Amino acid sequence: MYEPNVVGDWQEYDEHAGLRVRVHCLERAEPPRGRDDAAEGLTYFRLRVTVENRGDRRFGIHLEDGQIDVRIGPDGESAFLDWRNSQFIEGYDVYPLRRATAVLYAAGPEVALGQVAVQIQLRVDDDWTDRRLWAGGIGLHEGPSCAPAGAGRESLAHQVSNFLRDQAEEGTA
Repeated sequence: MYEPNVVGDWQEYDEHAGLRVRVHCLERAEPPRGRDDAAEGLTYFRLRVTVENRGDRRFGIHLEDGQIDVRIGPDGESAFLDWRNSQFIEGYDVYPLRRATAVLYAAGPEVALGQVAVQIQLRVDDDWTDRRLWAGGIGLHEGPSCAPAGAGRESLAHQVSNFLRDQAEEGTA
């Protein structure tokens, strides 16, 4: 069974040697250009998506709106994505030993932010990669580099794994 990544994990792409991506730095944050009126009464948060090239050739990267889906809460409802304040990776060449980072601002009800799932489908040199999923939550302890602490990471990964296993069993029953 496929298990999602935990926020902070790197995910390598087999079809693009040396290319890897991660979702990290999931935290409460106000957008730099002010709140969107549509987010009235919601709590803003920010996350980063970093693409790193550890290979020996350059990759043309596209990570734009429509390639990122953010879901919150136990029912996986869609978060409000503030496209005006977010910064994407649009047609950027990532050379060997270099990185590019997208910064997204989203909002949702405070009570739902304990569970956040982020799905990414990267476009590399006009080819679509498989979708990848990261699970995390606002308020989980993270280390100084925005990577989850070991105990919290294992606990969250275990919870996500159990949840997906239970869902799969319910689907086959």
